[in-house]
Amino acid sequence: MKNIMFIAPPAAGKGTQAELIVEKYHIPHISTGDILREISKEDSELGNYVQETLASGKLVKDEITFQLIEDRLARDDCKNGYIIDGFPRNIEQALEYDKILKKLGYDIGHVILINIDEKTLEKRITGRRVCEDCKSIFNINEESSAPKIDSVCDNCGGKLYQRNDDNIESFQTRYQMYKEKTEPIIEHYKSINALNEVDGNDSIENVFKKVESIIRK
Repeated sequence: MKNIMFIAPPAAGKGTQAELIVEKYHIPHISTGDILREISKEDSELGNYVQETLASGKLVKDEITFQLIEDRLARDDCKNGYIIDGFPRNIEQALEYDKILKKLGYDIGHVILINIDEKTLEKRITGRRVCEDCKSIFNINEESSAPKIDSVCDNCGGKLYQRNDDNIESFQTRYQMYKEKTEPIIEHYKSINALNEVDGNDSIENVFKKVESIIRK
């Protein structure tokens, strides 16, 4: 299994697709967002900085992110392939990621771009709810993925919560940053024939079928 990277705007379904791949192919899912949110819970200078930065919709300093990514990818469970999403977010990070991979002896693998329209993203952001216990994701704005009981996880009965960055203001900040900073890296991966595109407006199941057709190449 090759390494897999997702490029997509916030709430495009990167995490959902990654978890489906993990379940079927048993490779680790490296989400910079999850790593940073865990750190944000720490009662430390770094934890407080990350928490405040995430809540404002801004990005954590690159040097912090680079070290966290390298440390995680160096673990033994990544040596036979992994999924990374939420990183890199701009061309500078993409070039640094290339250096990290070279240092670790890894190939870039498959880069998958999820295309989706802004209005759909906004609806997903404001309706997204996450289970405190098993981390399952639901959406109260979509009938197909809404929890059966309000604020209760269908899978484990845990409490559902709304992330502090899942609001309109934060979404607009993050989406504009994506447009300005992240989209230029698409050309970088096109130039090395690593980019593949899928339509994220389709159902989760159909998007996964398209993703599988790519990673089986």
